Amino acid sequence: MQPLLSGAEHTAAPEERSVVDPEGATVLSYHRANSTIRHMTRDQYVFRDAVLYPFKGVWILSIHLSIRKHHDTTGTPGRTGAVMLPWRWMLPLTLLLLCVPSSLSSILPAASSYEFTAYRMQQYHLGQQKHGCSGAIVVAEARSADEPVLTRRCVVMKVSDFTTEKYLEAQRQSAAAIFILFPRNASALPPDVVQSFMVSESEVLQRETLIPVYVVPEDDQLLCMYEEVKRAAASQASSILVRVLRSMVTAMGFQILVGTNSAAKPNTDAALVTLEGVLPGAGVDPPTVVISAHYDSYGLAPWLSHGADSNASGVTLLLELVRLFQKLYSNSRTRPPYNLMFSLTGGGKYNFWGTKKWIEENMDHSESSLLHDNVAFVLCLDTLANGDELYMHVSRPPRPDSPFSSFIQHLEEVKFPWVSLEMVHKKINLVESTVSWEHERYGLRRIPGFTLSHLEDPRSELRGSILDTMSQVDFRKLKRNGVLVAESLARFMYNLSDKGSPREVQVFKGHMDLQDSRLSSLMSLLTSVPRASQLDGEPPQAVKPAAFDLFLGGCIAAYLGIVYYAIQVCLPVL
Repeated sequence: MQPLLSGAEHTAAPEERSVVDPEGATVLSYHRANSTIRHMTRDQYVFRDAVLYPFKGVWILSIHLSIRKHHDTTGTPGRTGAVMLPWRWMLPLTLLLLCVPSSLSSILPAASSYEFTAYRMQQYHLGQQKHGCSGAIVVAEARSADEPVLTRRCVVMKVSDFTTEKYLEAQRQSAAAIFILFPRNASALPPDVVQSFMVSESEVLQRETLIPVYVVPEDDQLLCMYEEVKRAAASQASSILVRVLRSMVTAMGFQILVGTNSAAKPNTDAALVTLEGVLPGAGVDPPTVVISAHYDSYGLAPWLSHGADSNASGVTLLLELVRLFQKLYSNSRTRPPYNLMFSLTGGGKYNFWGTKKWIEENMDHSESSLLHDNVAFVLCLDTLANGDELYMHVSRPPRPDSPFSSFIQHLEEVKFPWVSLEMVHKKINLVESTVSWEHERYGLRRIPGFTLSHLEDPRSELRGSILDTMSQVDFRKLKRNGVLVAESLARFMYNLSDKGSPREVQVFKGHMDLQDSRLSSLMSLLTSVPRASQLDGEPPQAVKPAAFDLFLGGCIAAYLGIVYYAIQVCLPVL
């Protein structure tokens, strides 16, 4: 059998068409993509037009053909930019009416435009390094990441599709934008997908890009668009004739438009708020124990960063420690000989900037600060809602017989047998402009301290991801870690080593125990809103209008005038 298409190759120009239902109910659009076609060497006929219109409940596809002669004696095919068929196909195709069931219209969008919310990728400068995307405006056609050509296209992918390789490939091809569809229920994602996305997200955030990157919450319309572009990418393997006929009937083009009224500007209103509280100890000038945690979250998109494990878990345990030890400090007979200082700082994901400013304010500008006095040690709580391993990150090993060393010994005594407790020693590199853990900020001012975390590597992807949700929290392990910290701290401050073992002498039990309901409520509250540093601004203040100032000034002037007149009238009488 003679092949249907043969001869030389060339690429057709892209073409888009759209047809509107006369009743205004449905808009059908199709896109004829760039495709390789072949030319015959004899008389051929060309698709001149294809019209899809409704007639009595069905959609009629009418294909019009026209003849074209080749006069090139060299045999080189002409550049026609259309699909050409041989002479014997003329009569059947001129009479062809392809009837498509009216049910096809139900899968097509009923509106020509659709608005949705998109959250732009992080953009910030940390020292001399730039991170995130600087682009914001998008005007491009949607394409799947599986397409071979992504130049000036908006690449649409799901969380399960997003990898560093695909991201770099989109950058290499100068894609117009990248859209990541964020699932409505992130807890339903498989663990391997979550791990893969977190790793790619962490790597992407380490570099700067000019391509706009947006995270878009999924909905039915966006999922329909995603399936359409995936189907279009899969059809690239089909034959050219099948692809063209299918595109004229079902294919649709999606134009993504993200507009902004102004260019991206630095956020100068971000305020890093530090919350500080002190429980004064018994005696004169007792030493101070500082417990600190940073409360902000971090991820690919600030508005979607809820930071459950990092670091809502640390904040939750700190607040529970405040509640428990406040009961002990409220009674003079149970007040230990230590000041207990609590600190909640912001900017933890940005080189612990809030901690740095708080230390400077207390050390350099306040002579009455407890940080000037005898500080026993600083305990920083970070990512404590998972894992059976606990790591004590220190910048220098504790000296023997120091309060720091004594507390670590109590922590070793209190820990459960199945919990691994390990010390990780990492010196502070003064050449680097960034620090890995919060305790290093105190170490730079020669204040002993350590960070307690279930993460060994400070560069772990778990420390900043939009998938760090409540599904990453194990409340049993969160409570277990809280009990370890509370009991070891109580045994240290009350010197309970000689009173018995941790099983024999347990301070926090009964009504003093860590409550599951409180831990769950605090975690739910903290993860209910994004806590990215960019979203922290000055609280709005009610300001009186200028008319009120004028009215108040008039009242004051009238009052003074009356007083002056009364004095002038009454003085001659007196």
